[in-house]
Amino acid sequence: MNLRRDVFQAIADPTRRAILLLVASQAMTAGAIAANFDTARPTVSKHLQILTECDLLAQQQTGREIYYHLNPQKMKEIADFIEPFRQMWDDRFNKLEVLMKAQQSNP
Repeated sequence: MNLRRDVFQAIADPTRRAILLLVASQAMTAGAIAANFDTARPTVSKHLQILTECDLLAQQQTGREIYYHLNPQKMKEIADFIEPFRQMWDDRFNKLEVLMKAQQSNP
């Protein structure tokens, strides 16, 4: 049985979020990604493995180098899942703001 990692557990880690931000603008090799962190390269490789298993990153081999790049479709799936919660909280904060303004004008 092939178990996939949970995407939300993957993005819960600050290092993995930083990796996603790094590769969002351009594809990078594992070495180039690791150069941005004060951890051992095998540690960064483990983070890359987790992000790849979640389909947040895709690999593309060019010659002897493997480049990691962001999978925008998977990121969109995450955003689509989170959007209703964002809207709910926006609505609640807007209602709270209206209530607070009404309270200020009627002391």
